[in-house]
Amino acid sequence: MTVTASMVKELREKTGVGMLECKKALTENAGDLEKSILWLRERGLSRAAKKADRIAAEGIVAVKVNAAGNIGALVECNCETDFVSKNEDFQTFAAKVAGIALEQNIVEVDALLAADYGTGTTVADTITGMIATIGENIKVRRIGTLKADGGVVAGYSHMGGKIGTLVAVEGNAADAQKELASDLAMHVAAFNPKYLDSKTVDTADLDQEKAIAKKKLIEEGKPEDMIDKILVGQMNKYFKEVCFVNQAFIKDSTGKTSVEKHVEQTAKGCAIKAFTRFGLGEGIEKKQEDFAAEVQAVLS
Repeated sequence: MTVTASMVKELREKTGVGMLECKKALTENAGDLEKSILWLRERGLSRAAKKADRIAAEGIVAVKVNAAGNIGALVECNCETDFVSKNEDFQTFAAKVAGIALEQNIVEVDALLAADYGTGTTVADTITGMIATIGENIKVRRIGTLKADGGVVAGYSHMGGKIGTLVAVEGNAADAQKELASDLAMHVAAFNPKYLDSKTVDTADLDQEKAIAKKKLIEEGKPEDMIDKILVGQMNKYFKEVCFVNQAFIKDSTGKTSVEKHVEQTAKGCAIKAFTRFGLGEGIEKKQEDFAAEVQAVLS
């Protein structure tokens, strides 16, 4: 039987499932609408579609580094509640998809969703099944990867996957690279640098900081011929706050040793090439629950 566009449209309106899946369902069931609905429900697609718009800001940032220690991957997998983020099946899923991204050098979410999960189904189909079983919206939100040519990549997971980081270190002093990179990955988790160094600071951000600082100095009545000199010092202070290499190294209790200086002292000839940091749910607008209002709504 030929599956028409109108048939696909009708099934889509009844189930909320994508057109391609609806067409597949109708083809598998000889155009029978009710059998197609059942076919989709059995696969959890209908339920998954209904939950697709629900906010998923909890979950895990899974961290994986290959056996050679020179390639790493971060994958943020989201669910709706912290309770589900601690579910063993969800944690296993997050770790596995990070491994798939690492092994297959996948850098785009769509490509990861289309990848084989290893059970004869894609990652996307596996998510659909999990949504049907767990009852929450589940998403693979983003992927971050780093590679070190002639160096090492270290990963760090903080607070049970609430934060995940990768740092790539290259250069000489191979014996010191691994320990150094591990310490630096922990530093990135704690201090959340925005840029690698002052050369990589976004021009718009820097101009904004200068404008704010200059306005404040003028309001304070600083002499006009001194403002530019003072601004140099204030921008250096800004670099110490947002630039990885300029921040005070996490393991220096005095706060006087910068990350850059620590690298020179412990692994001369090495250099930080790149870093990546994912904070779970950052940038997602979370729904604010008002429990009292919900109770009042029920009672009224």
